[in-house]
Amino acid sequence: MSAFSIHAPVKGSPGLEGRAAALLALQLRESRKRVDGLFTWLMLGQWAAAVLVAVFVSPYGWEGKVRALHLHVQTAVLLGAALSVFPVMLTRLHAGETATRHVVAISQMLWSALLIHLTGGRIETHFHIFGSLAVLSFYRDPKVLFTASLAIVVDHCMRGALWPESVYGQLHPEWWRFLEHAFWVAAIDVVLVVACRDALRELRERAGRQALAEATIEEELALRAGQLDAAVREVHAVRGHVEQMERLASLGQLTASVSHELRNPLAAARTAHAFVLRRMRKGETFPSDPRIARFLDIIDRELQACSVIISDLLDFAKGRPPRRMPCPLKPLVEEAISVVPRREGVRVNNQVPDGLPVPHLDREQFRQVLVNLIQNAVEAIPAERSGTVCVLADARGDGGWSLRVTDDGPGIPAPLLERIFEPMFTTKLRGTGLGLAIVKRLVQGHGARIQAESDFGHGSRFTVLFPDACAPAAVAHS
Repeated sequence: MSAFSIHAPVKGSPGLEGRAAALLALQLRESRKRVDGLFTWLMLGQWAAAVLVAVFVSPYGWEGKVRALHLHVQTAVLLGAALSVFPVMLTRLHAGETATRHVVAISQMLWSALLIHLTGGRIETHFHIFGSLAVLSFYRDPKVLFTASLAIVVDHCMRGALWPESVYGQLHPEWWRFLEHAFWVAAIDVVLVVACRDALRELRERAGRQALAEATIEEELALRAGQLDAAVREVHAVRGHVEQMERLASLGQLTASVSHELRNPLAAARTAHAFVLRRMRKGETFPSDPRIARFLDIIDRELQACSVIISDLLDFAKGRPPRRMPCPLKPLVEEAISVVPRREGVRVNNQVPDGLPVPHLDREQFRQVLVNLIQNAVEAIPAERSGTVCVLADARGDGGWSLRVTDDGPGIPAPLLERIFEPMFTTKLRGTGLGLAIVKRLVQGHGARIQAESDFGHGSRFTVLFPDACAPAAVAHS
């Protein structure tokens, strides 16, 4: 039993059988091309040998002839050229083709006939037929052997009837000599056909083993690819879990911060509220005590502070992908400036050019980015002096664009600048420290990045860098 037959269950696969057949065809074609190359040189060599035989052997092979340049030499040169040139052209231009093999077989048998003629029908030269058949069996194509055998049998039959001396070296050979020659050609054909079939079976089994090996390797690669995909998905799942845990940890810190930040404004609001209630229970009206109006302002202010803290908490805890659409930048900046509480002595300048390409943004999310950045810039300017906040935007040479929010405040120290986007980190006396963390997350959701720069003592600059002004919906995840 062959090694390939062990895998008989797999052999039934149409894809595997097709691949084995393709490999067998490829191996046979390459092998037959090499045999064609061998016959190229063999044809040319036989031509040269035929000329030498015609010069030195033919005069003595034919009885009654003298050694001289005679018709045999011309026959060797001209007929040899005819027998060699056409097959050589085919083996060079159409190597491996079926027609080439059969033309070579016929030409090779005719070469045997020519050499037999040039030697005067010597019995030794007839062995050239058997040698030719053996070389033709290298094609591993029994049909080629049948073509060659038919060619030599027809040649012997015709020349044996018309010119027996050219074949058998005698003018009146026995009538059964034709059958004797045909028998030995048939006998060698049987042996060579069996050899061709065995060689083809070995090639077929080798192609089957190679196809099976390739299929096994492909299955292994597919299994490894599946395992790799599973590992990648697991890594992404673990990363998402880690990010979720980090967010939960941040929310835990946020809970402590919110508890601390909400306690004081709520206590002040409760105190003011209790005072107003006591006055109202005594039947006093608001105008009788100016402190009632002041305490009501305190309640409103502190409750507003609580609202801001809760809003920051919700904005940081929730998240949604941006819904991007064309959004003119200059009107959006103007709207954000109008939302930021004004401070006396602080000017906010919208310096976004009118000709800037319209970017694709989530309007609500990017408005929140602008409001946070502008409000931080306004609050960074000390209360005892005036200052200027500028919002600028321009296109970059690489097709992207940038937006900058600058202020002329005192700036941010370098050690603090590295932590400016961390959740719950703030340089202000009041606040949750979530504003810039929310800004960074929203900016990264738009596929952009934000960077902070500061010249301590001379102001700060926050820059949002977008890779493409008109990208419709690319989203980068931090």
